Amino acid sequence: MNCPFCYKIENIEPVLENDLAYAFYDEFPVSKGHMLFVTKRHADDFFDITENERVAIFNLVDDAKRLIDAEFKPDGYNLGCNIGEAAGQTVKHMHLHLIPRYNGDVEDPKGGIRGVIPDKKEY
Repeated sequence: MNCPFCYKIENIEPVLENDLAYAFYDEFPVSKGHMLFVTKRHADDFFDITENERVAIFNLVDDAKRLIDAEFKPDGYNLGCNIGEAAGQTVKHMHLHLIPRYNGDVEDPKGGIRGVIPDKKEY
């Protein structure tokens, strides 16, 4: 298997970890403090993970928020998963993004993640 996240799990020290998941800073961050949460077990996407893995991921999200709040002091967050090629998933290993947001990082943040389809951002 040629999975970059499986490779990363085996070769790079995580920022946070528990029994079932890791958290890393994104190598291509959208903003300061952008983190990824990855299951230790290879699973293609969010719908392929167990309930215990979901709990483990969200426990790390809580820990990461405290860490990012202290270090980067963001004004908000986006939290999300790309599931399937049509949704923009490029790595077939479950990962969740926690993206810190800062006042002024975009002209108008209204609509948040709805902006993945630009014509649907305004409602």
